[in-house]
Formats: sequence, C-alpha cells, structure tokens
Amino acid sequence: MTTQLAVELAYWQQSILRSVGVIAAVLLPAGTIVYLFLFKMMSFMQSRLGPNEAGPYGSMQLLAEVGKFLQKEDLIPDGADRRVFTWAPIVVVASTFVTYVVVPFGPDAWFAQIPTGIYFALAVSSLSVIGVLMAGWSSANKYSLMGGLRAAGQLIAYELPLVLAALGVVIQAGTMDMQGIVAAQRTGEIFGFGGIGNPFILTQFVGFMIFLIAMQAELTQPPFDMPVAESELVAGYMTEYSGFRFLLFFIGEYATAGAFSAIAATLFLGGWALPGLDLDNNLMNVLGPVVLLVKILLIMFLVMWFRVTYPRFREDQLQIFAWKYLIPLSLVNITATAVLKVVF
Repeated sequence: MTTQLAVELAYWQQSILRSVGVIAAVLLPAGTIVYLFLFKMMSFMQSRLGPNEAGPYGSMQLLAEVGKFLQKEDLIPDGADRRVFTWAPIVVVASTFVTYVVVPFGPDAWFAQIPTGIYFALAVSSLSVIGVLMAGWSSANKYSLMGGLRAAGQLIAYELPLVLAALGVVIQAGTMDMQGIVAAQRTGEIFGFGGIGNPFILTQFVGFMIFLIAMQAELTQPPFDMPVAESELVAGYMTEYSGFRFLLFFIGEYATAGAFSAIAATLFLGGWALPGLDLDNNLMNVLGPVVLLVKILLIMFLVMWFRVTYPRFREDQLQIFAWKYLIPLSLVNITATAVLKVVF
C-alpha cells in the first residue's frame, strides 16, 4: 500500500508492507462477512439462534471453525492427480489476493495503481475458474467432475454480463483506472448539481443490478449454487477435499465475495470517497478503508439477502437467464450510456 511517509523505505520493506496489507485486506472483510452475515444475519432471517456459545454472541465461532478444519485429516483420494489436486485451492485463493491489488483504499492508499485497473481486476478474478476445473478433474470423482464442469459453464456465462456492466461505468468515467473512477464520482455532477458528486449507482442503476446478479453467480451463491448443489452433487468440486485444503476453498469463497463487493463499491458507490465531501487527503487515507468496508458490507447484505430468499435455479434456467436476459440488457445499457455520453 503506497502512502506518503516521512521516511523513505527500501523496496523490500515496501514489499513486506504491501504483502501484509493485502493479507489484511483479504482476510478482514472475509471474516467480517462470515460472522456478520453467514452466522448472524442468515440465522435471524431463518428464525434461529445461530452460533452463540463460542465467545460473546458467538463472536469466536469463526476461530473455532478454522481450528476444526486445521485439526481434520488432510486426505487425497487414491485415484486423484496429487499435484493438480493440491494446487487447485491455492489457485482459487491466489486469484482473490491479486484482485485486491488494484482496489484503492484512499487518495494515496493503494497497492498498485494501474491505468487499466478494472480490466486487470476482472481478468485475474476469472482465474478462479481454472482452480475450480482443476479441483473437479483431479479428484477422480464423478460428482466433483460434474460440479467442476457446471461451475466452469456458469462462471464463463456470467463473466460476460459482469464485464459488460462494468463497461458502462468505464464509458461514463472515461477511464479504466480505479482511482480515476472514484475521482469521477467524487467530483462529478448530475445535470449541473454537484452537491453529492455523481455516484454511478444513480446513472448506472441497471448496470449495478446486472453486476450484482452476475456477481452472485460468480460466487456460486444461491440461487446460483448448482456447482455445489448438496442434494445432487454432495459438495460438487469440493467433495473430496478436507482439512486445510477445504478451508482454503472456504476462505477463497468469502474473500472473493469481499473482493467483488470492493470492486462494485468502487464502480458504483464511489469507493473510499464520500461523494460531495472534499476532505483532507491524509484524513481520507485513514477514513477511506473504513468507508470502503461499510460499502462492502452494504453490498454483501444484498448478496446474502438474495441467498436466503430465492430457491435454486435449474441448470437450463441459469444459462437462459444469462444469455437471453442479462447479456442483451447489459448491451442496451452500454448503448444508452454511450449515446448519452456523446449527447451530454
């Protein structure tokens, strides 16, 4: 993370700080999402208590779950391809870590500022598909293979509306730089009024909804959880995993949820900025991560709300929804955005 410091740090020191920062940026939102939404909000919505024994109000339950997985025996099936089987969860988690690299947390707080930041983020996030396919194929299990193939088909289908929804924001902001997209919302105007800036959720509401739905599918969260459908495929591509490797898949799932929410918050909600307020840069370098975390949690609330509300799609319904509805609608949104950009 780059910040303005009075002391010049050596490259290796900066690298260590960036690495620690990325780990914190990945694990803190993931842990918050699991406890706040998976353990507590879902329990409340389903009229049950949820975990309440480990720590005050079950606050230590997440640590108990991690300890449980670490104590479990790490098994590899006899017929599995050991090398591919071992690397699959690492590939999934690594794609999440790299996604956070281009997300800005403040005016001077970022890990890497790339002119094509949103392109980079969406590109590396799709690498998880490779890890899922590796897990399904290498497990030597027909349920795992079927889950991996379902996941690949689903992720490829919903990657398109995800990217097309982001394209509307890129057209309106006039840049692919994530920091530039934040600046366009912070200093922009809506029909000449700049009191609240120009949060793109107002002008790109259709794109936001498409991004949110496609994000739900990319995370394989219900109602898009066909790749891990318990009643059909046990746990899909994760069926043969146990112990630490299963824990990596679990971390990857909710860390990826945090990463996609951070991208959505940056694209549509102004990221670390408070639109309409021009605060000191040093202050926003401290407040920015907190503001972004709040916006991440708001988006994850919607994701989890949909998760506990809607029943699972059939496989054909899932594909039809992407190809016949979301993709054409996202193309219409891009066309309308381009026309209005030229006119106004």
